Formats: sequence, structure tokens, C-alpha cells
Amino acid sequence: MSTKMHGPVAAVDLGAQSGRVALGAVVGGRLDLQLVHRFANESVDLRGRLLWNVLGIFAEIKRGLREAARRGGEVESVAVDAWGLDYALLDAGGLPVGPVFHHRDRRTDGMIERALMRVPRDQIYARTGTQFMTANTLDQLLAEAPSTLARADRLLMIPALMAYWLSGHGACEPTIASTTQLFDVRAGSWAHDLVGMLGIPARLLPPIVGSHEPLGPLLPEVVADAGLARAPLVRLGASHDTAAALVAVPAADEQFAYVSSGTWSLVGVETRAPVLSQAACAANVTNELGVDGTVRLLKNVTGLWTLTQAQRTWEREGRPQDLAQLLAAAARLPAGHAVVDVDDPSLRLPGDVPARLRALCAAAGEPLPEHPAEVVRVLVDSLACKYALVIEQVAALGGVTPSAVHVVGGGSQNELLSQTTADATGLPVIAGPVEATVAGNVLWQLHDGIGDLWDLREVVRRSTRLRRYEPARAGARALEPARHRLAATAARSRSRIATVSDRG
Repeated sequence: MSTKMHGPVAAVDLGAQSGRVALGAVVGGRLDLQLVHRFANESVDLRGRLLWNVLGIFAEIKRGLREAARRGGEVESVAVDAWGLDYALLDAGGLPVGPVFHHRDRRTDGMIERALMRVPRDQIYARTGTQFMTANTLDQLLAEAPSTLARADRLLMIPALMAYWLSGHGACEPTIASTTQLFDVRAGSWAHDLVGMLGIPARLLPPIVGSHEPLGPLLPEVVADAGLARAPLVRLGASHDTAAALVAVPAADEQFAYVSSGTWSLVGVETRAPVLSQAACAANVTNELGVDGTVRLLKNVTGLWTLTQAQRTWEREGRPQDLAQLLAAAARLPAGHAVVDVDDPSLRLPGDVPARLRALCAAAGEPLPEHPAEVVRVLVDSLACKYALVIEQVAALGGVTPSAVHVVGGGSQNELLSQTTADATGLPVIAGPVEATVAGNVLWQLHDGIGDLWDLREVVRRSTRLRRYEPARAGARALEPARHRLAATAARSRSRIATVSDRG
């Protein structure tokens, strides 16, 4: 592996609650990462609809590039990564034809049933390998007004949208396309015939290009606005944020599980081929393409969103809570006292999470959390137990025997969640890097000069201070009954999904 300097490049990382722009380079075999701009990415509630302010996001990206130019001088390339599922419909001039909806908007209620009335569940899964959940791009498109689809010239996923406004070239790459439930995961192309059977205009789907391909130089007006001396290339990069984060998983071999922990928790294993068996379909796992020929076999699990929403509820009630103090207080409470399925639809929407949590506990016969620390303990235990169940399931399906769980992203800083995850899984948890998505974005832009995916992961291990959590026997014993209760709840949920499929 080369030890000379590579970069700098600019990485734009868009999360569902915040965004950042970073400068990155590899110097002497170590990653040098500098965050130059952070900004909030708040959804907009407009007349009861939940929307994204994509124009505001683009303005923040340009501010970040200005700061990158001020601090770093010449930038070789720029790549954008973002969350999956959401998209913009554009007219021929490249402007949105309507609002850009948030995947948590209620417009997708009932859309899975509509899809299954047109194409059977197993047929959709055999082509796309995508987990069924109401936030999927497929369901969002089925919820669009026909007049809106008729006016649209093209569809671009969020990272592709930003790259288009930066470069003037619109395309999509496999890591983000494979989140849509419209992509043939084996062929590596849009499933045009399936799209047609579902009643979605295939003409809207953009070209698919490789995840390292340059789109073109930064547009002259953006170059001038940023104060750059010359135009860097805009690359699509590993444009789904989980794909970028997995580039920076500091694993030394393929036998690992991961939790990319943020607003969502992406929980899974890495394989070399999609798993499209009937068992995988019944388990409702998803196959998303990664870089360097990898597949992310995973489930989307509701993540730190629940803690964020609980804090916002207490703030609205005039009793704000410090999260660090809450976690410390929760750590002193007994583990496994109560658990719920964090993927219950009631916990996926903005609002009073503590009240909804108590309602779920009451319905399941679990003790009711009353105080904020008790709410946090239940949420942490529920997340960790769900991680354990999902890891056990996807590892068996993917033929992986994990020796550790790598937790990357912002949630890797949550010590209570990391230790509880170790206890629930019975596996060591290796936490870090915190900025895995940005690091992976940078490294994948630079990989031509460094090596393959495993060389990049070696750079991460060399550059990052990691924290290891060993399973504690007492914690594992306390959580085992909770895991069994949660497994029974999850089985009932799968049964309800199967009933919907049978009706389709």
C-alpha cells in the first residue's frame, strides 16, 4: 500500500438530522480528516406534510465548499453521500416539480398493500432483495399524484440530486439505487419490467454509473462561489451513507457484524452475493450493494431517532433533559426490565415517544417506564435486544460467523448502548470511528491510489482510537428473558406481514 499523500478531497455527508462537509487526505498511510462545516438538517412540517428543504441543504453544501477552499486550498474531487429512500422529481430544467417528501410522511400508509396487489411479494423480493417497509422509494412513488409523475422529467435520489446541482450531470450509482426496491440486485440495473408492472414510469429512472465514476467538473458558478482556483471533479462515490460507513468499518476479516448507528440503525453482515432465498424473504432482510463487490445484508432498525424524539418531548413539556446524565442514570437501573419492538410504526413518527413507549409496554404486559431515565433504559435495552436478534438472523442467512460487532457512526459514542449490545449479542463490540461515513466517503474517493477495500480498512485501523466492550455475564443473564420476549413480539409482526402478502 502506498504511503504517499493522497488528496485532499471534499466529502459531503448528509444525515437525516444533520449534515457536514469535510476535507480528507491520506498522509503516510493515515487518514487526516478535518470537519469544516456542520449544519442542522431539519424536516419541515407544512400543512401536515413532512418535507425536506433540499434547496437549503444545497445552500449549506456551498457554504461548506467555501470553507473547504478557505482551509484546504486545491481540492481534487467532491462526493456526496446521504440517506436512502427519498428522492426529488425534477422538470426538464432540473428544478423540483413538487415538494420533496420525507420518508416518515404518512402518505405511504397502505402502499405496501397496493404494491402487492400488482405484483406478489416473493416476485418483488426475488428481483430487488429489498426489505418491505412503508418508507421505501417504491411506496413513495405509488403515493405520488399521477399528475406529478406526468410532469416530471427524471427522478434523482438525494445524493444524486446534490451531485447534479453541483455538476450539471444526473445519474445514480448502485449503492443508493439498491435501496429503492426498484433495482435488480443481481443484474446491477433498474428492474424496468417490474417497475412497469407496478405502474411507475420507468422513463423517470436515471442512468446507473459506477460508484467511483466522475460526473464532471464542479459547475463554474459553484467554483466561483466557493472561491476555488480550479474546478474539482464531482464523483458519485459511495453515495448511500451506509455504504460509505462500511468502507470505514475497521474489520480485519469478513467474519463481522455491524451496526451503523444514527437516526436509523443499519444492522447486518457483509456478503459477496445477494441472499434472495425464501427464508430471507420471510425474514424481511434487505440486500443493498456496497463497494468493491460487496453486499450489505441487513435490516433497517429504528435507531437513535427514538432517544432524540423523547428528548424533544421533554423539552416541549418544559423539562429538558441532558442525554449524558440520562444515560448515566439509566445505567444504574436493572437491565431487561422492559423491552418493546423499536420498529413498531408508532415509534417511527415524530411526537411523544415516551407516551407511545408506555402504550406499547402496556399492550405487551411489560412494566411501564415513568421517569426519563426509565424511558431511556427501556429504549436502550430494546435497541440492543433487537440488534442481537437481527444479527443472529442475518448472520445465519449470510453464512457469516461474527467474531465481533462493529458499531460505527454517532451511536458508537453511546457507551451504555455499546455495552448493552455486547451483553445482548454475547459478542465483543468494537466502537468507532464516530465519523465513519465521512471517512468512508473520503477513502473511496482516494482508493485508486491506495488499494482495495481491505487496504482502506487498514488505514482506518491505523488512524482511529477504537473502544472495545466485552460481554458482561450479569448483563447477558438479565437480558436473556427480554430477548425471548422480544423475539415473540417480532414473530407476531412477521405473521402480520405474511398476512398482508397473502392478501396481495
